[in-house]
Amino acid sequence: MTLEDLPSLRATLEAHGLWAKKAFGQHFLLDLNITRKIARLAEVGEGDHVIEVGPGPGGLTRALVETGARITAIEKDDRFRPLLEELAAASDGPGAHLRRRPDDR
Repeated sequence: MTLEDLPSLRATLEAHGLWAKKAFGQHFLLDLNITRKIARLAEVGEGDHVIEVGPGPGGLTRALVETGARITAIEKDDRFRPLLEELAAASDGPGAHLRRRPDDR
């Protein structure tokens, strides 16, 4: 599976029955055009290492992975583990690497 094969974030959230929890202050950025613009404006690229705290379902994470940067995503809400695992599996191409926590290999 590649990043292009992944379903939309909205479809992924619905398939897993996940919604933002207000108690965690969660808000999900689902528009990949916006997340790609954020990654572009941040000038993230191949060879960079980005630490993303609270990736949630991985909206910004997807855009960061597309740049070829190495991403360490730290998420305390275990509901998102399956989504981040799917994203990690799809990002195992050359130059792109995603870890869910610093101790993951």
